[in-house]
Amino acid sequence: MELNRPFIYKSLKEHVYDFLREQLSRGNILPGSLINLEKTARELGVSKTPLRDALLQLEMEGFVRIIPRRGVVVNVLTLRDIKDFYQIIGSLEAFAVLVSYPKLKTSQLKEMERLNNEMKLALDKDNFDLYYEKNLKFHNTYLNLCDNEHLIKIVNTLKKRLYDFPRQKGYLKEWEENSIKEHQEFLKLLKEAKPKQAAEFMRDVHWSFDIQKKYIVKYYPLKEYQKKLREFLGEKHQRERID
Repeated sequence: MELNRPFIYKSLKEHVYDFLREQLSRGNILPGSLINLEKTARELGVSKTPLRDALLQLEMEGFVRIIPRRGVVVNVLTLRDIKDFYQIIGSLEAFAVLVSYPKLKTSQLKEMERLNNEMKLALDKDNFDLYYEKNLKFHNTYLNLCDNEHLIKIVNTLKKRLYDFPRQKGYLKEWEENSIKEHQEFLKLLKEAKPKQAAEFMRDVHWSFDIQKKYIVKYYPLKEYQKKLREFLGEKHQRERID
């Protein structure tokens, strides 16, 4: 037994939340599907109270929508959602680059370069899960230096909405390869002591919806998501959101 290991207490609501997030990530609960409160509470062996509390948190984070008298539906990603998320993430990461730059050490730049190289090796082995893990660590290197927990939380939640909702079984290799090249250009600007240009590159290229759209429409099963959304809420009600 590891006595020095910190004990982390989790409430029943947090356990239920973690379970639901895991099910969403694995694709066991699909976008557009309805969550049955009674059945889910029975399967988990809990009352409806911690389940409702967990669902309220998921709703605040954008993962589900609680509809009075109709139930809880798992949100789908629309092209408009993705565009909005890219704009928010791009702006916040650009700000984080500017704030973090004075704290960035040579060793951390080398670490980012190593992570980017490991992303390429992961792609060579068709290991997207490893690529994704290294990609998050690359961005978190400067995000964690910005000393803004709220910013980090927003960015991480939106990334989970984009990539873990659910995690796509396949991946778009040309997109990932291009992302690695963008990381290289980003690092080049940082090494040349050009934080403003690096921040603009992160916002206006790496997280540009217009630039990345050609990959986005190939990667996400948007038509399938749209169909499920229309089936549940009605095509007329959702037409504006889907466009």
